Amino acid sequence: MKIIGITGTLGAGKGTIVDYLTKHHGFQHFSVRGYLSKIIRAKGEEINRDSLVATANELRALNTPSFIAEELYREAKESGKDCIIESIRTVGEVNALHAKGNFNLFAVDADQHLRYERIVERASETDKINFETFVENENREMNSTDPNKQNLSACMLLADFRFTNNGSFDNLYAEIDSALKQISTKI
Repeated sequence: MKIIGITGTLGAGKGTIVDYLTKHHGFQHFSVRGYLSKIIRAKGEEINRDSLVATANELRALNTPSFIAEELYREAKESGKDCIIESIRTVGEVNALHAKGNFNLFAVDADQHLRYERIVERASETDKINFETFVENENREMNSTDPNKQNLSACMLLADFRFTNNGSFDNLYAEIDSALKQISTKI
């Protein structure tokens, strides 16, 4: 059984990696966004980037910096299947999951303007923003000294495998397949 976490910048291709692993490699998907959305809906609040970030930060502050990821890891482990946990955003999450063993972290990044074009195209409920807001959101999530808040740049540095997704789907898929082969030889 493989458990893979994924981190990366906004619009870099985390969802593309999840789709590829679930559709072509049989992975089960566990989503931080899905987990948080259930909590936000139960409180009767609107789901947007701000409410997702605030709810995640609140849960981490009330519990531990790794609380959400550890909850999803527990569910993944119980499934008994190869799983992917999307999206890892704090150093505490990375360290806690690595300490459990049988875990690898994928990080994905791409050119900032390309990533913005992608989020405009996907037009999800949290992506209806201008480029300036996109950059502000990214800057807010890239570096934080608060262990309960997002620090994507540090998480990406801790990744076991890093992908630059500026090319075609086939290029990205080949990199993922190479990483999976390396993981399989370690198990």
